[in-house]
Amino acid sequence: MTDTISLKRQLHLFALLFILPALLLVIQLPGKAFAENDISLLAKSGRAFASVVKKARPSVVHITVEKAVSSKNRFHRDDFFNDEFLERFFGPQFRKQHPPRNPHKFKRKQQGQGSGFIISKEGHILTNNHVVEDADTITVIMADKKKFKAKVIGTDPMSDVALIKIENGGDLPFLPLGDSEKLEVGEWVIAIGNPFGLNQTVTVGVVSAKGRSRVGINEYENFIQTDAAINPGNSGGPLLNIHGQVIGINSALFSRTGGYMGIGFAIPINMVKAIENQLQQHGKVTRGWLGVAIQDVNEELAQSFGLKKAKGILISEVQPGSPADKGGLKRGDVIIRLGEVELKDVNDLRNRIALITPGTKSKITIIRDSSEKTIKLTIGERPSDLTRIATRGDGKSSLEKFGLRFQELTPELAEQLGFSGNKGILIADVAPGSPAAKAGLRSGLLVEEVNKQPVDSIRSLQQALKKSKQPKRLLLRVRSGNFSHYVVLVAE
Repeated sequence: MTDTISLKRQLHLFALLFILPALLLVIQLPGKAFAENDISLLAKSGRAFASVVKKARPSVVHITVEKAVSSKNRFHRDDFFNDEFLERFFGPQFRKQHPPRNPHKFKRKQQGQGSGFIISKEGHILTNNHVVEDADTITVIMADKKKFKAKVIGTDPMSDVALIKIENGGDLPFLPLGDSEKLEVGEWVIAIGNPFGLNQTVTVGVVSAKGRSRVGINEYENFIQTDAAINPGNSGGPLLNIHGQVIGINSALFSRTGGYMGIGFAIPINMVKAIENQLQQHGKVTRGWLGVAIQDVNEELAQSFGLKKAKGILISEVQPGSPADKGGLKRGDVIIRLGEVELKDVNDLRNRIALITPGTKSKITIIRDSSEKTIKLTIGERPSDLTRIATRGDGKSSLEKFGLRFQELTPELAEQLGFSGNKGILIADVAPGSPAAKAGLRSGLLVEEVNKQPVDSIRSLQQALKKSKQPKRLLLRVRSGNFSHYVVLVAE
């Protein structure tokens, strides 16, 4: 019995000493294999990034500019000779004997820098307009330190795109342009540029967002947002995808300190392509134009216009004689598609129309009276001056449920406030914290419609209110200067 127990103990000991470690080794082997595979995959990713950068860097350039600017000299000899104190001693003839020689002003050289990238073997380079704007001389420094003078082919300040060309550059390496429409949020991207004058700096990140507008940087915005580090000096450099194709021009950064904070913006290359083509041919950009005032459709507007959901772009004004007017678009139409493209918001429509060559025939799908309709029209050319006039005023009369007070529009007020030829009633006062105040209404604006009914007097306003089936809800068409827009107010 004792021998049997001793044998069992020996077997247990054998298991502990030999079998268990072997089992543990077998269990650990897959883990080690997986770890080695992970490291191998990571190494391949690193080599892939390095390969893209190696091919791209020869086509990325450092741009330096110089321009003469006028400045004031605080202490100038002419200030001395024209001092009234000296005139008291030497008489009025003193100034005549020492006439001023362009007092207070002198010329000085101002220098700037940025980035760019070559897009043709002939030496065409894309960069930002703000990099080369008003430059007297432009110098392009290649990756191999060679320097070339460049000239401006054309610029587009509204999108901040510029096209320049190296003189006598020869057969140069250039970058292929990709398709920014196919770019997905979360994709890897690579930025190359010259931040703070540090040539050929490479940063890597992901696409944080697409279609960023209303940033307040350019007139036309449709930015790619990225967390790849973009700093001063990166402007004009390329944003590349993992295939080495340019999908954007690095343009700006969001910062509270002046340095990188994880938010950079690039102009999508599809927008740039259309602009670059016009700059090549004409040296300037001509934009398409509809001639409408538009606004995004929110839930309140969707309900008021009988839409199933909040989508599309509401036309609040159609300019007489404009392409939209000639094509049959009307105030109150909701645009949902341009051609076959579903539209996201006001800026999406505005950007797409701007990139259409004037004279092009286009299809626009709208919702009118709850029914879908397609309208064919010819895109016009954007006028060089589109101004908006702000107005103000005061007075008495009331509609206090929504925090509004009205007064009738007299010929004198119409002339004073810039509403000559318009009909409506004036907002005289807006109560602080009221639905009207929260909607951004202010005194001096002209209300032309109430619940889709034209109004031109307090009496017509009251009649429009009586017809309303929703007494706590008000749909207004409000004019400010040359344009009008719809506003929905909901009483508490």
